[in-house]
Amino acid sequence: MQIQTNISLKPYNTFGIDVKASRFINITSLDILTELVNNEKDFFILGGGSNLLLTKDIDKLVVHINFKGIKVIEEFDNSVLVQVAAGEVWHEFVLWCIDHDFGGVENLSLIPGNVGTAPIQNIGAYGVEFKDTVVKVEALHIETGEVRIFKKDECHFGYRNSVFKNDLKGDYIITNVIFKLSKNKHTLNSSYGAIQAELAKNNISEPTIKAISDAVIAIRQSKLPDPKKIGNSGSFFKNPVISKSEFEKLQEKFPNTPFYEVKSENSEISILKSEILYKVPAGWMVEQCGYKGKRYGDAGIHKNQALVLVNYGNATGKEILDLSKRIQKSVFEKFGIAIEAEVNII
Repeated sequence: MQIQTNISLKPYNTFGIDVKASRFINITSLDILTELVNNEKDFFILGGGSNLLLTKDIDKLVVHINFKGIKVIEEFDNSVLVQVAAGEVWHEFVLWCIDHDFGGVENLSLIPGNVGTAPIQNIGAYGVEFKDTVVKVEALHIETGEVRIFKKDECHFGYRNSVFKNDLKGDYIITNVIFKLSKNKHTLNSSYGAIQAELAKNNISEPTIKAISDAVIAIRQSKLPDPKKIGNSGSFFKNPVISKSEFEKLQEKFPNTPFYEVKSENSEISILKSEILYKVPAGWMVEQCGYKGKRYGDAGIHKNQALVLVNYGNATGKEILDLSKRIQKSVFEKFGIAIEAEVNII
């Protein structure tokens, strides 16, 4: 194992925050990772660095998960099982699926980050979530060095949530993910208005999975900044999910509030499984508070998407964090709704 010292993590996080790791190692295989956990116990796991805000130097070993591999492990008449290593870039995996005509993840095109961090957050976009295609998650137990296979229901996936983010946080390192994807007969999800508009603009009436992917890519590129050009971590805040009574009070004061009805499954605010809850776009609330496009030094809010906080060059993690807290305070004072950070703050 080759451990480096005093390494800048700026290239390893999409916000481009320049903090240092006292020690750093790049992991390229499961064997090296297993050896590491048998010899080191105090370390920080780093994947694609896309859902992360670093506010300070890390005075421990930073372990960069970077092993690759995509392979078909079983095929059926209309579906296929695919195993993907944790270090694979998520969007590159999606493009691989498109090239092989495997469906199910096309709506998740261009989401930053690696495959190994996708289960933690249960990433989602345009009516599709990670949990919709996952079958199993393989993970290495840090304490014992043993590999455990989590079936889908054992992962407790919820809205931007999972067991790896809560009860088992810090206990496991995700090594592989197994997906069940469609082939031959695809069920497309083009219900979002933005996707329909993009397809119509291109005169596509019978879309393929590639057409859906291309539409999502075009939409995201028009709204979201490229982390290679402007430091960011995508959506900084979760869209809050509120009860019917809370929503009715909100609508009385703000009749034009946009919303989406959602099922109460996996929600912490509802006991009744049949209750309809309401998801309110956090970006809309941030914009109503006047923050869209604002800049405070090198920390700011993107001009096209108020949900995205950005680093224009040399902002510190603390400056981004302070701005996020200021926004949260303003939203709560105006709407009476608390919005939570979606990114992990270190």
